Amino acid sequence: MILRGFILAASVAGALGAAQFPAFSQQYLQRLGGAVDALQQVILDFDASAASLGLSREEALAQMTGSAFVQARRADMQQAFRRYDGLRAALDTLEGQGPFMRAYHFAHLTDGEIVKGAWEAFEPALPITFASALFAGVGGVAGGISAALLAGLLRSRRRSKALSA
Repeated sequence: MILRGFILAASVAGALGAAQFPAFSQQYLQRLGGAVDALQQVILDFDASAASLGLSREEALAQMTGSAFVQARRADMQQAFRRYDGLRAALDTLEGQGPFMRAYHFAHLTDGEIVKGAWEAFEPALPITFASALFAGVGGVAGGISAALLAGLLRSRRRSKALSA
């Protein structure tokens, strides 16, 4: 009886957790778009400053030598270019996708800063949409199966100890 209760609780927890994915991934996507826009503005400003002096981006970066501050700023800009490229690629993949395709492209939902910001702003709820219901069903089944497997492992371990004693 306790085992069934454990499996049921795991199923419900899995269902409720998975039902949050569509809304959370939408929140992530909105934050991703904001981060891309902010970085794009920084990059456009840098490129405009370089162009006003007749320099390419690479030439401007190469000239950023001398003091420790200027070298640190150069490293910051190089990191901003890399981050922008990665976030832009993720946004291009995720933009316009529904929750099922966002789940399929889950690897593009992994930027730590954006996840943290999205999580802080996210308010869990139980939305009543087809996507949420389907995610809840999959989460419930996955939670139940996981709990049943865990219970089976614990039970077989207990039996092997009893037999060896």
